[in-house]
Amino acid sequence: MKLVTDIKEAKYITHSGTMHTDEVFATAFLDLLKKDITLIRVPQVEIDKIEKDVLVYDIGRGKYDHHQDDAKTRENGIKYSSFGLLFQEFGKEYLKQLKIEDIEEVFNTIDKELVEGIDAVDNGVFPEINANFKVKTLDDIIKACNPSFGSNQDENEQFIKAVGIAKIIFQEIIHNIVGKVKAKKIILQKLKVTEKDYLELEEYIPYEETILKNEEGNHILFALYPSNRGGWGIKTIKKSAEDKTDRLSFPENWAGLENKELEKITGIKDVTFCHSGRFLMTCKTKEAAYKVLEKVLNQTE
Repeated sequence: MKLVTDIKEAKYITHSGTMHTDEVFATAFLDLLKKDITLIRVPQVEIDKIEKDVLVYDIGRGKYDHHQDDAKTRENGIKYSSFGLLFQEFGKEYLKQLKIEDIEEVFNTIDKELVEGIDAVDNGVFPEINANFKVKTLDDIIKACNPSFGSNQDENEQFIKAVGIAKIIFQEIIHNIVGKVKAKKIILQKLKVTEKDYLELEEYIPYEETILKNEEGNHILFALYPSNRGGWGIKTIKKSAEDKTDRLSFPENWAGLENKELEKITGIKDVTFCHSGRFLMTCKTKEAAYKVLEKVLNQTE
Protein backbone atom coordinates (compact mmCIF):
# COMPACT_ATOMS: atom_id res chain seq x y z
CA MET A 1 0.00 0.00 0.00
CA LYS A 2 1.20 3.47 -0.89
CA LEU A 3 -0.20 6.57 0.79
CA VAL A 4 -0.21 9.70 -1.41
CA THR A 5 -0.93 13.36 -0.71
CA ASP A 6 -2.31 14.30 -4.13
CA ILE A 7 -5.87 13.07 -4.64
CA LYS A 8 -5.27 12.88 -8.40
CA GLU A 9 -2.75 10.09 -7.79
CA ALA A 10 -5.08 8.02 -5.62
CA LYS A 11 -7.15 5.07 -6.81
CA TYR A 12 -8.60 4.56 -3.32
CA ILE A 13 -9.92 7.15 -0.87
CA THR A 14 -10.89 6.89 2.79
CA HIS A 15 -11.11 9.34 5.69
CA SER A 16 -8.25 10.86 7.64
CA GLY A 17 -8.20 11.63 11.35
CA THR A 18 -8.88 8.99 14.00
CA MET A 19 -8.63 5.51 12.51
CA HIS A 20 -11.25 2.88 13.21
CA THR A 21 -11.22 -0.88 12.85
CA ASP A 22 -13.61 -0.93 9.89
CA GLU A 23 -11.64 1.21 7.45
CA VAL A 24 -8.34 -0.24 8.66
CA PHE A 25 -9.54 -3.78 7.88
CA ALA A 26 -11.20 -2.54 4.69
CA THR A 27 -7.85 -1.12 3.60
CA ALA A 28 -5.99 -4.31 4.54
CA PHE A 29 -8.53 -6.36 2.57
CA LEU A 30 -8.33 -4.12 -0.50
CA ASP A 31 -4.54 -4.18 -0.47
CA LEU A 32 -4.54 -7.99 -0.31
CA LEU A 33 -7.19 -8.22 -3.02
CA LYS A 34 -5.96 -5.59 -5.47
CA LYS A 35 -2.24 -5.69 -4.59
CA ASP A 36 -0.33 -2.52 -3.68
CA ILE A 37 -3.15 0.02 -3.69
CA THR A 38 -2.54 3.77 -3.94
CA LEU A 39 -4.55 5.47 -1.20
CA ILE A 40 -5.22 8.94 0.12
CA ARG A 41 -6.79 9.76 3.48
CA VAL A 42 -8.80 13.00 3.43
CA PRO A 43 -11.13 14.77 5.90
CA GLN A 44 -13.99 14.93 3.39
CA VAL A 45 -14.74 14.21 -0.26
CA GLU A 46 -17.37 15.13 -2.83
CA ILE A 47 -17.97 11.74 -4.33
CA ASP A 48 -19.71 13.04 -7.46
CA LYS A 49 -16.49 14.83 -8.42
CA ILE A 50 -14.33 11.71 -8.13
CA GLU A 51 -13.36 9.65 -11.19
CA LYS A 52 -15.48 6.51 -11.66
CA ASP A 53 -12.48 4.17 -11.43
CA VAL A 54 -11.58 5.48 -7.95
CA LEU A 55 -12.97 3.47 -5.02
CA VAL A 56 -14.15 5.57 -2.08
CA TYR A 57 -14.98 3.92 1.24
CA ASP A 58 -16.11 4.92 4.74
CA ILE A 59 -16.53 8.49 3.56
CA GLY A 60 -18.58 10.40 1.00
CA ARG A 61 -21.90 8.57 1.52
CA GLY A 62 -21.35 6.42 -1.55
CA LYS A 63 -21.67 2.68 -2.19
CA TYR A 64 -19.04 1.69 0.40
CA ASP A 65 -19.99 4.18 3.09
CA HIS A 66 -22.44 3.33 5.87
CA HIS A 67 -23.18 6.65 7.53
CA GLN A 68 -26.40 7.37 5.62
CA ASP A 69 -29.87 6.43 6.90
CA ASP A 70 -30.51 3.83 4.19
CA ALA A 71 -27.21 1.97 4.76
CA LYS A 72 -27.32 -1.77 4.08
CA THR A 73 -28.29 -3.90 7.08
CA ARG A 74 -28.07 -7.63 7.83
CA GLU A 75 -31.16 -9.69 8.59
CA ASN A 76 -30.16 -9.69 12.28
CA GLY A 77 -30.18 -5.90 12.36
CA ILE A 78 -26.40 -5.35 12.26
CA LYS A 79 -25.54 -2.64 9.75
CA TYR A 80 -22.61 -3.20 7.42
CA SER A 81 -19.58 -0.97 7.85
CA SER A 82 -17.16 -0.15 5.04
CA PHE A 83 -15.33 -3.44 5.70
CA GLY A 84 -18.55 -5.46 5.54
CA LEU A 85 -19.74 -3.73 2.38
CA LEU A 86 -16.44 -4.36 0.60
CA PHE A 87 -16.17 -7.94 1.82
CA GLN A 88 -19.72 -8.67 0.66
CA GLU A 89 -18.86 -7.50 -2.84
CA PHE A 90 -15.30 -8.75 -3.24
CA GLY A 91 -14.81 -11.42 -0.57
CA LYS A 92 -15.56 -14.41 -2.79
CA GLU A 93 -13.29 -13.01 -5.49
CA TYR A 94 -10.47 -12.90 -2.94
CA LEU A 95 -11.13 -16.46 -1.78
CA LYS A 96 -11.03 -17.61 -5.40
CA GLN A 97 -7.61 -15.95 -5.73
CA LEU A 98 -6.49 -18.02 -2.76
CA LYS A 99 -7.91 -21.17 -4.42
CA ILE A 100 -10.05 -21.86 -1.36
CA GLU A 101 -12.38 -24.86 -1.47
CA ASP A 102 -15.91 -24.58 -0.05
CA ILE A 103 -15.90 -20.86 -0.85
CA GLU A 104 -19.52 -20.30 0.18
CA GLU A 105 -19.08 -21.77 3.67
CA VAL A 106 -15.68 -20.13 4.22
CA PHE A 107 -17.07 -16.78 3.06
CA ASN A 108 -20.10 -16.99 5.37
CA THR A 109 -17.95 -18.10 8.32
CA ILE A 110 -15.49 -15.22 7.84
CA ASP A 111 -18.39 -12.80 7.73
CA LYS A 112 -19.90 -14.28 10.90
CA GLU A 113 -16.70 -14.70 12.91
CA LEU A 114 -14.79 -11.55 11.92
CA VAL A 115 -16.54 -9.06 9.65
CA GLU A 116 -19.89 -8.85 11.43
CA GLY A 117 -18.28 -8.06 14.78
CA ILE A 118 -16.21 -5.24 13.28
CA ASP A 119 -19.31 -3.90 11.54
CA ALA A 120 -21.33 -4.06 14.75
CA VAL A 121 -18.82 -2.15 16.88
CA ASP A 122 -18.33 0.54 14.25
CA ASN A 123 -22.09 1.03 14.17
CA GLY A 124 -22.32 1.33 17.96
CA VAL A 125 -23.27 -2.24 18.90
CA PHE A 126 -20.74 -3.50 21.44
CA PRO A 127 -20.14 -7.03 22.76
CA GLU A 128 -21.23 -7.82 26.31
CA ILE A 129 -18.12 -8.64 28.33
CA ASN A 130 -18.86 -9.25 31.99
CA ALA A 131 -15.50 -9.41 33.71
CA ASN A 132 -13.79 -7.66 36.60
CA PHE A 133 -10.68 -7.19 34.48
CA LYS A 134 -9.94 -5.35 31.23
CA VAL A 135 -10.46 -7.45 28.09
CA LYS A 136 -8.72 -5.98 25.04
CA THR A 137 -10.84 -6.45 21.94
CA LEU A 138 -9.75 -6.27 18.31
CA ASP A 139 -11.24 -2.78 18.22
CA ASP A 140 -9.13 -1.75 21.23
CA ILE A 141 -5.97 -2.98 19.53
CA ILE A 142 -6.58 -1.03 16.32
CA LYS A 143 -7.59 2.11 18.21
CA ALA A 144 -4.34 1.88 20.19
CA CYS A 145 -2.49 2.47 16.93
CA ASN A 146 -3.78 6.04 16.74
CA PRO A 147 -1.12 8.62 17.66
CA SER A 148 -0.74 8.68 21.43
CA PHE A 149 -1.45 11.85 23.36
CA GLY A 150 1.66 13.95 23.78
CA SER A 151 3.62 11.96 21.19
CA ASN A 152 5.00 13.08 17.85
CA GLN A 153 3.70 10.00 16.04
CA ASP A 154 2.62 10.63 12.46
CA GLU A 155 -1.04 9.83 11.74
CA ASN A 156 -0.41 8.18 8.38
CA GLU A 157 2.58 6.19 9.60
CA GLN A 158 0.43 4.83 12.41
CA PHE A 159 -2.32 4.01 9.92
CA ILE A 160 0.15 1.99 7.86
CA LYS A 161 1.18 0.08 11.01
CA ALA A 162 -2.46 -0.65 11.85
CA VAL A 163 -3.15 -1.92 8.32
CA GLY A 164 -0.14 -4.23 8.62
CA ILE A 165 -1.54 -5.67 11.85
CA ALA A 166 -4.97 -6.07 10.27
CA LYS A 167 -3.48 -7.94 7.30
CA ILE A 168 -1.81 -10.47 9.58
CA ILE A 169 -4.98 -10.98 11.66
CA PHE A 170 -7.21 -11.24 8.58
CA GLN A 171 -4.98 -13.77 6.83
CA GLU A 172 -4.51 -15.91 9.95
CA ILE A 173 -8.26 -15.95 10.63
CA ILE A 174 -8.86 -17.10 7.05
CA HIS A 175 -6.33 -19.93 7.50
CA ASN A 176 -8.00 -20.88 10.77
CA ILE A 177 -11.49 -20.88 9.25
CA VAL A 178 -10.41 -22.90 6.22
CA GLY A 179 -9.01 -25.49 8.63
CA LYS A 180 -12.20 -25.51 10.70
CA VAL A 181 -14.36 -26.03 7.62
CA LYS A 182 -12.23 -29.00 6.56
CA ALA A 183 -12.29 -30.39 10.09
CA LYS A 184 -16.06 -29.98 10.31
CA LYS A 185 -16.58 -32.49 7.48
CA ILE A 186 -14.37 -35.05 9.24
CA ILE A 187 -16.06 -34.57 12.63
CA LEU A 188 -19.58 -34.77 11.18
CA GLN A 189 -18.70 -38.05 9.48
CA LYS A 190 -17.28 -39.45 12.72
CA LEU A 191 -20.34 -38.38 14.70
CA LYS A 192 -22.59 -40.29 12.32
CA VAL A 193 -20.85 -43.58 13.15
CA THR A 194 -19.86 -42.97 16.79
CA GLU A 195 -22.17 -44.66 19.30
CA LYS A 196 -19.83 -44.28 22.28
CA ASP A 197 -19.96 -41.39 24.73
CA TYR A 198 -16.62 -40.09 23.51
CA LEU A 199 -15.20 -39.03 20.16
CA GLU A 200 -11.84 -40.54 19.24
CA LEU A 201 -9.55 -38.64 16.86
CA GLU A 202 -6.51 -39.95 15.01
CA GLU A 203 -4.99 -36.46 15.08
CA TYR A 204 -5.88 -33.25 16.86
CA ILE A 205 -8.31 -31.23 14.76
CA PRO A 206 -10.92 -28.61 15.75
CA TYR A 207 -13.92 -30.56 17.00
CA GLU A 208 -15.84 -28.83 19.78
CA GLU A 209 -17.79 -26.28 17.74
CA THR A 210 -19.08 -28.98 15.38
CA ILE A 211 -20.12 -31.19 18.31
CA LEU A 212 -21.97 -28.34 20.01
CA LYS A 213 -23.78 -27.15 16.88
CA ASN A 214 -25.01 -30.52 15.61
CA GLU A 215 -27.56 -32.89 17.14
CA GLU A 216 -25.37 -35.87 16.22
CA GLY A 217 -22.97 -34.67 18.92
CA ASN A 218 -25.49 -34.37 21.75
CA HIS A 219 -24.39 -37.65 23.37
CA ILE A 220 -20.64 -36.92 23.27
CA LEU A 221 -19.13 -36.27 26.72
CA PHE A 222 -15.39 -36.39 25.96
CA ALA A 223 -12.93 -36.08 23.10
CA LEU A 224 -9.86 -38.33 22.94
CA TYR A 225 -6.91 -37.26 20.79
CA PRO A 226 -3.11 -37.53 20.43
CA SER A 227 -1.61 -34.58 22.27
CA ASN A 228 0.71 -32.13 20.53
CA ARG A 229 2.97 -32.52 23.58
CA GLY A 230 3.09 -36.27 23.26
CA GLY A 231 0.84 -38.93 24.74
CA TRP A 232 -2.94 -38.58 24.70
CA GLY A 233 -5.37 -35.94 25.85
CA ILE A 234 -8.95 -36.34 27.05
CA LYS A 235 -11.09 -33.23 27.17
CA THR A 236 -14.61 -32.65 28.41
CA ILE A 237 -17.34 -31.28 26.15
CA LYS A 238 -19.33 -28.22 27.21
CA LYS A 239 -23.12 -28.32 27.45
CA SER A 240 -23.56 -25.80 24.63
CA ALA A 241 -21.87 -22.91 22.85
CA GLU A 242 -23.44 -20.59 25.45
CA ASP A 243 -23.27 -22.79 28.56
CA LYS A 244 -19.61 -23.49 29.33
CA THR A 245 -20.44 -26.04 32.03
CA ASP A 246 -19.00 -29.48 31.34
CA ARG A 247 -21.44 -32.19 30.34
CA LEU A 248 -19.41 -34.41 32.65
CA SER A 249 -16.30 -33.41 34.62
CA PHE A 250 -13.48 -35.62 35.87
CA PRO A 251 -13.83 -36.64 39.56
CA GLU A 252 -13.26 -33.88 42.08
CA ASN A 253 -10.58 -35.81 43.98
CA TRP A 254 -8.49 -36.09 40.77
CA ALA A 255 -8.27 -32.32 40.28
CA GLY A 256 -4.76 -30.90 40.06
CA LEU A 257 -2.95 -34.22 40.54
CA GLU A 258 -0.02 -35.47 38.44
CA ASN A 259 1.91 -38.65 37.74
CA LYS A 260 2.31 -40.95 40.80
CA GLU A 261 -0.31 -39.14 42.88
CA LEU A 262 -2.78 -39.36 40.02
CA GLU A 263 -1.94 -43.00 39.32
CA LYS A 264 -2.57 -43.81 42.98
CA ILE A 265 -5.96 -42.08 43.22
CA THR A 266 -7.21 -43.40 39.87
CA GLY A 267 -5.66 -46.86 40.03
CA ILE A 268 -4.54 -46.37 36.42
CA LYS A 269 -0.91 -46.57 35.29
CA ASP A 270 0.49 -43.95 32.86
CA VAL A 271 -1.94 -41.15 33.70
CA THR A 272 0.07 -37.92 33.89
CA PHE A 273 -2.15 -34.93 34.66
CA CYS A 274 -5.65 -33.85 35.61
CA HIS A 275 -6.36 -30.13 35.30
CA SER A 276 -7.56 -28.40 38.45
CA GLY A 277 -10.60 -27.30 36.46
CA ARG A 278 -11.41 -31.00 35.84
CA PHE A 279 -11.86 -30.50 32.08
CA LEU A 280 -8.60 -32.05 30.82
CA MET A 281 -6.55 -35.17 31.47
CA THR A 282 -3.38 -36.43 29.82
CA CYS A 283 -1.95 -39.93 29.61
CA LYS A 284 1.24 -41.48 28.29
CA THR A 285 -0.63 -44.14 26.31
CA LYS A 286 -3.94 -44.61 24.54
CA GLU A 287 -4.56 -47.67 26.69
CA ALA A 288 -4.40 -45.53 29.83
CA ALA A 289 -6.76 -43.02 28.24
CA TYR A 290 -9.27 -45.78 27.48
CA LYS A 291 -9.15 -46.89 31.13
CA VAL A 292 -9.75 -43.32 32.31
CA LEU A 293 -12.80 -43.02 30.08
CA GLU A 294 -14.13 -46.39 31.14
CA LYS A 295 -13.74 -45.51 34.82
CA VAL A 296 -15.32 -42.04 34.55
CA LEU A 297 -18.21 -43.14 32.34
CA ASN A 298 -19.01 -46.23 34.41
CA GLN A 299 -19.09 -44.19 37.63
CA THR A 300 -21.99 -42.18 36.23
CA GLU A 301 -24.17 -45.12 35.27
